[in-house]
This record gives sequence, structure tokens and C-alpha cells, in this order.
Amino acid sequence: MIIQIYEIQTPREAEKCIELGIDHIGSVVLSLDEWRVPILKETVRLSEGAEVKSSLIPLFHDIDMICRALDYYQPDYIHFCDSLTDQEGRAADLEKFIKLQTGLKETFPEVGIIRSIPIPKKGAAPDFPFLEIAEVLQASSDFFLTDTWLGKEPVEGYIGITGETADWEMVQSLVRQSKIPVILAGGLSPDNVYDSIMEVLPSGADSCTQTNMVVEEGDPIRFQKDFQKVEKFVKEARRAEKKLHEEKEKLVEKLEGLKADLKDREDALPAHSVRPNQIMVIEAIEDEIQLVEEDFARYKSV
Repeated sequence: MIIQIYEIQTPREAEKCIELGIDHIGSVVLSLDEWRVPILKETVRLSEGAEVKSSLIPLFHDIDMICRALDYYQPDYIHFCDSLTDQEGRAADLEKFIKLQTGLKETFPEVGIIRSIPIPKKGAAPDFPFLEIAEVLQASSDFFLTDTWLGKEPVEGYIGITGETADWEMVQSLVRQSKIPVILAGGLSPDNVYDSIMEVLPSGADSCTQTNMVVEEGDPIRFQKDFQKVEKFVKEARRAEKKLHEEKEKLVEKLEGLKADLKDREDALPAHSVRPNQIMVIEAIEDEIQLVEEDFARYKSV
């Protein structure tokens, strides 16, 4: 289970994340005008020699400048979180995003690509084309990250930092369809990350807004992490990971037992005059095996 935390902008915060067992440390280049930030470079480069990976979001679209930023920061992953739809939820022309990602893979083969896939809030847009969008972008991406789509986003042109949860059933559909790992994001907090992982069964969980410090009114403060929340988030995500592994192992044991039982019963069948009840028992075991295998397939990301 990949645990990813945004927005980590200083070496001190990155070191704390490493201590807490974070897998992906996410940082943001906020401006095209000030894209070279030495302290941010130091933050990103802390992942070198450690098991943790760095992820970088550029909040600009200029391809040449994105390449310059990759040369400068040298992250493990570049993360694109463009909205990909209009405010009504209609998919944008995705060809330019495919072209960008394909070109970066050729120029920077060592850098992985994380692509955010917008997912609406539960009940907000039942026909939202998230699966179609993901299918088009899958070949040029290494990870998907699902984030909450509102239509009018906090940062125009990008999805994320809403603090609100997306439709987990939709995310689960993407996890099942996707051929690449899916990281669940969107309003995840220490209080809901366990339940979200248990329902969605993603490859990872991401938090930004809900692990930030807050003002007296309760609104989150950007770029100021509350590391007590981060620590609890990690513990809850790891608890879910452990539980999923236990459930997966139980399914493996059950499947092995059913297959062994099936073999024994088939081997015991007489050469002639097989009784109808014997056939019925074997068919029932075969049906149960199929159901367990379908259930087991849900755990492909675990």
C-alpha cells in the first residue's frame, strides 16, 4: 500500500515524512515565474538513497518549462492534475495530454508519470466519463490518482485540494478496470482512510488538505502539515493494508481447499454409472470456486 502525502515543501517536513514511513512525498511548483526554488529542490532530492519516492506537481502547462523543471528537480515522478473536463463534466480533448506524457516518457524515461483522474462526489454526476478518460490516458501513465471533481475547482484548471471525498464506488470501478495502479485521493483523513481503503481496495492512499494544520474556524492551512494527523493517517492506512492482506490470505486458503476437494471428488467418481447427486455436488463446488475467484480478483491491487 503506497502512502502519499502532499504538499511537502521543505526538507524538514520531508524528513518527518520519511520518519513516519511515507512512501511518496509530494511537492508542488507553484509558479512559472518562480519555478526554480532551491529549498524545494533540496526537499525533492531527499528521497535519493531512501526507500521513499518524490513526486512533483507543476502548476503550469508550458512543455519546455516542464522539461526544465524536471532537469532541475529530478523527481521520481511528475504528477499532472489537470481538470480534464469542462465545468459541466464533459471530457476535454485529451490528445494534448497524451502527446505531453508520451513525449516526456521519451525524453525522461527514468521519471514516472502520475495522472489525476477526476471523480465527482457521490450522486453529483452519475454519467461522468471518468472511465473513458482513464482508458485514453492509461498507456502513457504509470499511476492514476483519483481526486474529487466539483466543476468549479479551488485552483482553476486543476483538480484537488477540495477536502471533499469523491464517489468511492466510481473509484472502485476504476480500480477494477485499470491496468496500472490507482492511488485513492480526495478528502482522505485519518478518520476515513481505513474505511476508504477497505471499500475501494486501491494500490495507495493520498492525503493533502485533511492532514494540514487548521485555523480556529477549522479551515485547513495550505503547506502547513499537522504531523500528528499524518502519523495517524499512516497508522490507519497500514491497519487497512494488514486487514486486506489477511482477507486475501483467507481467500487463498479457501480457494486451495475447494480445489483440493473438487479434485478428490472427481478422482473418486466411478468410471461408469455416475450418480446425479455426485454431479450436483461437483457442480456446486465449481460454482463456489468461481465466486471465490471473482472475490479474489478484487484484491489485485493488494
